Parts: sequence; C-alpha cells; structure tokens
Amino acid sequence: MNADRSLQVSVVVPTYQRPDLLERCLAALRRQTLPHDAYEIIVCDDGPSAAARRVVGQARGPRDAGAPIRYLEVRDTQGPAGARNQGWRAARAPVIAFTDDDTVPDPGWLRAGLAAMAPDVHAATGRLVMPLPPEPSDIERDAARLSDAEFVTANCFIRKDTLEAIGGFDERFGIAWREDSDLHFNLLERGCKIVRANDALVVHPLRPAAFGAGIGMQRKILYDVLLYRKHPRLYRERIRRGPPWFYLSVLALLLAGVAGLAAGRPAWATAAFAGWGLATLGFFFWRLAHSAMTWRNALELLLTSICIPPLSIFWRMVGVRRYGARFP
Repeated sequence: MNADRSLQVSVVVPTYQRPDLLERCLAALRRQTLPHDAYEIIVCDDGPSAAARRVVGQARGPRDAGAPIRYLEVRDTQGPAGARNQGWRAARAPVIAFTDDDTVPDPGWLRAGLAAMAPDVHAATGRLVMPLPPEPSDIERDAARLSDAEFVTANCFIRKDTLEAIGGFDERFGIAWREDSDLHFNLLERGCKIVRANDALVVHPLRPAAFGAGIGMQRKILYDVLLYRKHPRLYRERIRRGPPWFYLSVLALLLAGVAGLAAGRPAWATAAFAGWGLATLGFFFWRLAHSAMTWRNALELLLTSICIPPLSIFWRMVGVRRYGARFP
C-alpha cells in the first residue's frame, strides 16, 4: 500500500515484435532520475512473443533494484491504440506517461513531465527529437515531421481520470496513425487544459525504411478520413485546410488520358498524358530538391511520385465508403 501511495506515474509502452528496440527503451526508462518507487513501467505486447517477455524479464533485474515493470499480453486488439488502452486501464498511478518502444526517453523525462502536470492541467506534451542524417532522404524527412506535431503519444502525460472521462483511444485507428490526433482533439473538445513540457525530452531515432515504403504508407489515409469524420472543424484547422487539390488534378489528368485512348481521341489523350507527366515530374523535382541527391533517393522519389497521387485519392475514397464521411 505504501508503494501505491508513492506511485506518481505509470509509463505505458506498446510494443509489437521489436524486442531489440524495446530493450533499448526499457534501459532508458530504468535510468530515470525520478525515484524508483514513484513510477512503474507497463509493457503492452500487441504481438505476444517469447522475445518480448524475455526482454521484460531481463530489464526487471533484482528485486527492489529499480522501478517495477509489468508485461501485458494484448490478444483481443491490434494496433497501438488498443494496446495503450489496456495499459492505462491496468495502471496504478494517477498520471499516465505514454511513449513508444522505439524511443529513448531522456533520464529527466518523467521528472520534467510530472513538473508540468499542475493540479489544473489535464495533459502535457513533451519535446520529441528525431535526429536526421546529414543528407536525409525524402522518407526520412517525412518521418521526422513527427517532431513538429502538436501532440504525439510518443511523449505525452495524461491524467488517468481524464482518460476515463474521454474513453481513452479509439481502437478503430488500427495502426500508428492519427490515433494521437484523435485523442488530442477529444481533449480539446472537452475543454481540457493541455500544456507544453519542453524539458520532458524523448529521442526518437529514425528506423530504416524499405525501398518504396511511401507507396504502402498511403493506406494510412484511411484514418485521416476517420479523423475528419469525428472532428471536421479541428481537422480543417490543424491537419489540412482543404481537399488535396494537386493530387486530384494529377489523377484527373491521368484518367482523362485513359478516357481519351478508350474513346479513340489520340490528341485528347496525348494532351492529358502530357499534363499528367509534367505535373508528376514537377512533384518529383520538388521532392528531390528537399532531400538527398542520391541515386537511391531519386529512383524512389520517381516511383513514389507516380504512385502517390492516385493511391492517396483511392484510399480516401475507401475511407469515405467505410466511415460514411465526406471527402477530406
């Protein structure tokens, strides 16, 4: 009971088949300057594995040698939203700190985050650093934009009773995309006070991405549609001010070219395909100018510049049909 009364914060870490990264994260969490009896660590394994259990067991160390670490198997849900829900509901502390298994929290992270949680504060968002290489690729630059986000679950603190009041995370967000924006918007719409905790630092190293990974990432747009359906005003204010007119224009030119061929109108098709090609090349060169001048990056950008506009619109339409939303 004494330990429970001294417990100030529960750290929830969702993980999925990344034992090496989880080990690094837990090592950083064990180095926190906050007293060991003031926090607990809850690992929520969304793909239960012997490797993750072994990492947690090794991180625990000798009894009374550090903050307690609990391992939870997440079998009924998939995705970090469901894993985090299971974690915070099992937490014993009044404040929940969220981070990810691929992060490295600074030793003073928990102490700084708790310092920002004044009695009238419902949530605090810390500082996320994603170091870039000297010549980052386009996909690396895109991933690093997360560090500029207004609210991310890789580094935030929320009171448990606030999470209970808003119902936690919406588990329809099945992958790591927009579930944190949804939580943020729920907090804002309920008038919750959210503050910045700039001294609460979490480093989020970039992970290698497969060639052409940006193509598969377009599926994430599904969850933009869901977010827009739930929070249309905040989505327009903080995510996207209007429809993706450039992508729509590029797709319209491509479809016009195909229609011209089908209708036996070669001049029409040639003009439409020329417009599509120029727009696609412009998109390619704009992206290349802002990233590494390497052959790999250039080839990847050429491929993804062709594929992204139609795929982005396709997944938006799938989302519109699935969630009954307007076109975002």
